[in-house]
Amino acid sequence: MARQWYILQVHSGFEDKVKATLEERIRKDGLEEYFGEILVPTEQVVEMIKGSRKTSSRRFFPGYMLVSMDLNDETWHTIHDNMPRVVGFVGDDRDPIPLSDVDAAKIIGRIQDGSERPRPKVVFDIGEVVRVIDGPFANFQGVVDEVFPEKGRVRVMVSIFGRETPVELEFVQVTNT
Repeated sequence: MARQWYILQVHSGFEDKVKATLEERIRKDGLEEYFGEILVPTEQVVEMIKGSRKTSSRRFFPGYMLVSMDLNDETWHTIHDNMPRVVGFVGDDRDPIPLSDVDAAKIIGRIQDGSERPRPKVVFDIGEVVRVIDGPFANFQGVVDEVFPEKGRVRVMVSIFGRETPVELEFVQVTNT
């Protein structure tokens, strides 16, 4: 039987600890042949804090993790028996249904994209009033005219000398008011 991806529900905020505990238990019980990767779905996010860019890691499915494994009685009991902070498998906990290959590829792709190309922490909508927090237009207010999510930029209409002027800025240079 080939390994398949399963979603494991855990206590939110303890995903990394559960992952470390599960990896240790797999090593201790000699079950490495039945388990593959164990992933905590995270992505890198960028924000401006006190004038400097800060990149941090954010879980995009808090309380869940992905486990690649051959499901049998032994592996099921490894996850269920005395595993602290594990709620169980998503779906039918007694007979878990694996994640489809398409869904697994989407989640894994998002994890890989998020680590290679950090996302902005805040996303903006057209017509939203924002305040510029960085650059030559710092402390100006304006209205979002256009959003370029693939570039991580927005065009903001800022009033300069009483005249509306378009200014293109990075997401991290503006904040919601």
